[in-house]
Amino acid sequence: MEQARPYQRNLYRLPVTCPAMYCAMSTVGEGTITNLSAVGCTIETDQPLLADQNVALRLMLPDQRESLPIDEAQVRWVHGNLAGIEFIQVECTANLRLHGLVWDGMVQRFRALQQKHATS
Repeated sequence: MEQARPYQRNLYRLPVTCPAMYCAMSTVGEGTITNLSAVGCTIETDQPLLADQNVALRLMLPDQRESLPIDEAQVRWVHGNLAGIEFIQVECTANLRLHGLVWDGMVQRFRALQQKHATS
């Protein structure tokens, strides 16, 4: 019998607090992104989403005034009003912006850890 492996994230998750809008079927709602990676996010929504539901998102990220569109995403897990979202289809320019934002956040975190280690 195969043993269950512990869940591991393969990509860095950037802690953020930024507003978002979502569209699922005929419902449009608002939420707050609480962490972000290049391929997904966690969102706290005003109304619970359904697992395996497809959604479209608009993320209001701190790097620019223009929202970042996620054309297609899928809800992977739900816990109350929190949901884990996997990005399925992101337009190329938006994808580059998303990757750049996450990369910059990761570099800033790494530098902060280096400085903390150097002063300890």
